[in-house]
Amino acid sequence: MSAEGHEIPLLEMRGVNTHYGAVHILKDVNLAIYPGELVCLLGGNASGKSTTLKTLLGMVTPTTGEVVLDGEAVTKESTSYRVERGITMVPENRRLFKRLSVLENLELGAYLRKDREQIALDLERIFDLFPRVKERLGQKSGTLSGGEQQMVAMGRALMSNPRVLLMDEPSMGLAPALVQTNFELIQQIHEEGVAIFMVEQNANMALSIADRGWVLQTGRVVLDDAADALLANPDLRASYLGEVGSA
Repeated sequence: MSAEGHEIPLLEMRGVNTHYGAVHILKDVNLAIYPGELVCLLGGNASGKSTTLKTLLGMVTPTTGEVVLDGEAVTKESTSYRVERGITMVPENRRLFKRLSVLENLELGAYLRKDREQIALDLERIFDLFPRVKERLGQKSGTLSGGEQQMVAMGRALMSNPRVLLMDEPSMGLAPALVQTNFELIQQIHEEGVAIFMVEQNANMALSIADRGWVLQTGRVVLDDAADALLANPDLRASYLGEVGSA
């Protein structure tokens, strides 16, 4: 799905500058994610990709500029407020509670919700998406394979009923054979209508399923285009494809 026809972005950064102490990380960044889109953010080491996610989620406050969610400025609002309003994240390296069962991890994704009947329906939806997760419900999540943990992490994020799903390096740490499966699952989530904003080191794979993409270089957006145009862009191919690292 493209941005065309949508007037109001679901999630935006407007003129965002972010500092860690005296270090200027994000430099006048403008991004817009529209309902139902799958957008990826690419860039080399220390380009500011992870800081972008943390700024959107409220873990980092910009020095100047705004974060806007569905037309509402949420720059000074807490992470939990933003989660309630529809943003959630699948963190890098999954970050499951390894001593808790798979079911307990999934239930934690819904901890801000009160709609018990819908939560039960959403749990069934997770089981449909990830049948292997249903088979492992009683297991401690730390005993699962990397691929299974990634499914649980995605399921946990979906249990918050998000409108925008942020994903930080979803293929990191997965065996090569599982990377393709992982991206197919991301595509399935996208096809259900959830907007996805993905930071990913595997640029070829990310752009192959994305609608649009941005490239960050030392905190600035240097490329912004449709995914297929970026895949064909000689500057991107020379600088990033095949050698994109994590921030």
